Amino acid sequence: MLRQQDVGHRIVVRRIVGIREGRPLFSDALGELVELSETHLTLATAQGPLRVPVTQVHRAKRVPPTRRPTAAAVVALERAADEAWPAPTRDRLGDWLLRTADGWTGRANSALPIGDPDRPLPAAVDAVERWYAAHGQPAMINTPLPLAAPVGAELDDRGWGSRPPTLVQTAPLPLAARPAAGAGIAATGSAAAGTSIELVAAPSDAWLAVAAGRKGGLPDAARHVLTAVDEVRFAHAYAADGTLVAIGRGTVTGQGRWLGLSLIEVLPAARRQGLAQAVIAALADWGAALGATHAFLQVEQRNTAAVALYQRLGFTTHHTYLTRVAPH
Repeated sequence: MLRQQDVGHRIVVRRIVGIREGRPLFSDALGELVELSETHLTLATAQGPLRVPVTQVHRAKRVPPTRRPTAAAVVALERAADEAWPAPTRDRLGDWLLRTADGWTGRANSALPIGDPDRPLPAAVDAVERWYAAHGQPAMINTPLPLAAPVGAELDDRGWGSRPPTLVQTAPLPLAARPAAGAGIAATGSAAAGTSIELVAAPSDAWLAVAAGRKGGLPDAARHVLTAVDEVRFAHAYAADGTLVAIGRGTVTGQGRWLGLSLIEVLPAARRQGLAQAVIAALADWGAALGATHAFLQVEQRNTAAVALYQRLGFTTHHTYLTRVAPH
């Protein structure tokens, strides 16, 4: 049987998919276990996320991993991602990072447990809980998997909850898939007739309004998270009449290697016109011009539409993480 310690590892599941002549029919699935609960398990497979009710599981076990990023590669990417989404209030617990941004987004309001916390693991978690209590916020810890699996096991024992799994995906630059000319994959092109994309160093009020709608407001700390990066660009996609129809944000961090993509958002009336892909490609061109060799993004595993888009652009899952939340 699988246990919480298996989350973040490669498994194979034999599941019951039907009955024929009184006998069960089986199908095997192979992928990374990103969620395990009393009712279901979720795998990140080559074909996308797969959610399997435990009542359909005939057999499941961990299998040897395929080539996976080294611990050092995961740490380096997590550091670059932290640089790209900088919380205004920060502290250290040994090598661990403690971050808060007035509660705006889980990434900027959670501890990052990579490296040595300079104390035993239970004492480190105690210290995290005290730090967030002193800042008037619930304690949260982002656990990159399987790197932080021991931390996850400690949190399981303490009854911490978990938010939906997040995929950290990467792709080499230039991006593998780009629409044909005229589909808008350039800062000067258009995804639909008359649409233009501009990259600027500061977000407009209209850009911030779209971001606030997606993230539930923008406190002062949010503006710091968005803008306090040396190399950052805010993509604005405008319709022919000058209306903002899509946004995006790009950063270059990790000693210039990594282009970080975030807040790719298309307004509902302008969807299915290639705008998200156009925004991403414009930011990718900007990042590559600065010398970035790879792009990364973070997407919830359950956001299947976004995962499918990123897959078409050449993104694959580098690793996953869970945002763990202390019990009330």
